[in-house]
Amino acid sequence: MAHTPEMERSPETLPANHGVPEMDAPNIAILRGALVSGWQDFKAAPVFGLLAALACILAGWMMVGVTYASGHTFWLILMVFGFPLAAPFAAFGTYEVSRRRAAGQRVSVGAVLRVMWGERNRQLPWLCAIMIVVLLFWFFLGHMIFALFLGLAPMTNISSSLTVFLTPDGVMMLGMGTVVGAGFALFLFSMCVIGLPLLLDREVDYVTAMLTSVQTVMAHPWVMLPWAIFVAGVCLLALLPGFLGLLIVLPWLGHASWHVYAALLDGPAQS
Repeated sequence: MAHTPEMERSPETLPANHGVPEMDAPNIAILRGALVSGWQDFKAAPVFGLLAALACILAGWMMVGVTYASGHTFWLILMVFGFPLAAPFAAFGTYEVSRRRAAGQRVSVGAVLRVMWGERNRQLPWLCAIMIVVLLFWFFLGHMIFALFLGLAPMTNISSSLTVFLTPDGVMMLGMGTVVGAGFALFLFSMCVIGLPLLLDREVDYVTAMLTSVQTVMAHPWVMLPWAIFVAGVCLLALLPGFLGLLIVLPWLGHASWHVYAALLDGPAQS
């Protein structure tokens, strides 16, 4: 049954669709179309995306302040590479905005927040908990990599000098950290690229959502991996101007991520 603007979903109402839907094969045209549709959604309903991005920016500034106050500025590197890992969760609200626009439903900050609040009783918190554990483990492992190569270096304060990274140990540390960080990013991307919108759209358990997402990425690596690299690269570039680039990038990619999922469904996202 098609949704109408009058059929608003309350926080207590579960999605009408149960189980994992059949999904079409992704292609580059779908990704391009998702970026265009995502930008249109952002322009049509920018408030929620801007609020989510602003929250991420404030969190980033706070983390920078803590690292400088503590004197452990090497944590900034881990934060910069770890920040995109949490981007899918931060953009979750934009999925609901795009879902509502596609279904012809009213879009407002209050309506979106009510749906997000209602997710606390479903499977989303479990997936978010896994994302947080992975992010914390990345910080722990990244710190170990830093200590392994540069722990005995006379200068490890990146706020006063970057020359430490030009030494052989510094180059090796950056190389290993990049490889390990890319592995973490790919792992989270594989879990979330389909898993997060699937949890919003369907009544499935979080394990099924994660497995479905990973299987999609593994089945179509030559399409999904370039998408992952694009998302990670744009997010990293958005961090350079004091995190302010996230005001545009985070909502845009959040909306686009929903459209990638919706385009892969064998039928409309909500039926």
